[in-house]
Amino acid sequence: MPLRFLNKLLQPHTHLLVAFSGGLDSTVLLHQLVTLRDLHGANFQIRAMHIHHGLSPFADEWAVHCQNVCSHWNVPLEVTRVKLADDGLGIEAHARAARYQALAETILPEEALLTAQHLDDQCETFLLALKRGSGPAGLAAMPDRLPFGETELIRPLLGQTRKELEVWAEEHQLTWIEDESNQDDSYDRNFLRLRVIPEIQQRWPHFPQSVARSAQLCGEQEQLLDELLAEQLDALIQVDGSLLIEPMLALSDIRRAALLRRWFARHKAAMPSRAALKRLWEEVATSREDANPRLQVGNHEVRRYQGALYWLPVTQGLGDITLSWPAPFAPLTLPDGLGILQCVANGQEVRAPLENEPVTVRFQASGQLHIVGRERGRSLKKIWQEFGVSPWQRERTPLLYYGEQLIAALGVFVTQDGKATEESCWRVDWQKENKS
Repeated sequence: MPLRFLNKLLQPHTHLLVAFSGGLDSTVLLHQLVTLRDLHGANFQIRAMHIHHGLSPFADEWAVHCQNVCSHWNVPLEVTRVKLADDGLGIEAHARAARYQALAETILPEEALLTAQHLDDQCETFLLALKRGSGPAGLAAMPDRLPFGETELIRPLLGQTRKELEVWAEEHQLTWIEDESNQDDSYDRNFLRLRVIPEIQQRWPHFPQSVARSAQLCGEQEQLLDELLAEQLDALIQVDGSLLIEPMLALSDIRRAALLRRWFARHKAAMPSRAALKRLWEEVATSREDANPRLQVGNHEVRRYQGALYWLPVTQGLGDITLSWPAPFAPLTLPDGLGILQCVANGQEVRAPLENEPVTVRFQASGQLHIVGRERGRSLKKIWQEFGVSPWQRERTPLLYYGEQLIAALGVFVTQDGKATEESCWRVDWQKENKS
């Protein structure tokens, strides 16, 4: 790529964070940026980040190599060690997730993230998506730029072949790391790179370019669908982000699935399979009225409440937890990031506990309850429904007990036994954790 095109491609960004593995691709990318900065006067401030996965016995040597290269080119380098998750997705997926998580935690608001995927990578990504049975969204493969947190991820080399990068590296006498795992064809991507694509290119030399055009067309079709469905999707989404079910009942299966996928996308969720969407509609959206259905998707779940679907983080059950809150009633930290309880001047009014009443906080109750403002007793489930408290909020609302007597559901109601009087008034505040 002529450097003037690279300079134009990166506009309007001037602060750049380069994902630098030390391999051929990222070495060429970083060298081109340094050349623009030093020889062509481009107003770039460049940082690099090397992710140390610890998978190779040479990983420490690679980090030293990257430090030497960046020192020679006057580029600040941050080396970050990551620990790979073990959730059954495979080493490739784990490593990729760890890389992008580390980059997201490091990047500054004014920086754009640059990665060095090239045309051959694009071809591999397309074929992997085809192997998985992906639709147009998956077959669109990698865009050359996309949002990344509050900034942007740019892939400047996506139009160049690896052969072109090798030519640049040889002309400028660059040195780079050769990862021995790249020769292991037990990995799907390596299998395509080493055994499948070379055979295809012997017959059709420009196959990667053709694949790139197909990926671009798929991306354009998805973008068009986004535009055509945006207004309808906006009308289905409520202020709290939930998705109305009833208006979708009359839609075709195809249109409904397209809307559901775009609702997932707005939550930055991985695209569900056709089977998952079918289960979501049949087992959650349209299950019987008295059910409390849910479908887990990764570390989130979709739940139904009052005619709408909600996208929620998976949380732990708290029903068996009892927290003691002894005098002098210092702020009490609640489990699972629910915040704290504290006695303050402007909290929820309840009667003060007697000296012989141990104070505890729990998350479940049974029997008939009599609450302030209601004449008749009713079950806790009926009370939650009356106050419009969703099932997942019910499971995580702290219940204040004196001995075995329920006094209040913090922020929702007070029982008759917990009613404050002029002679006995205690003010309790539930300071919820700030999720923003």
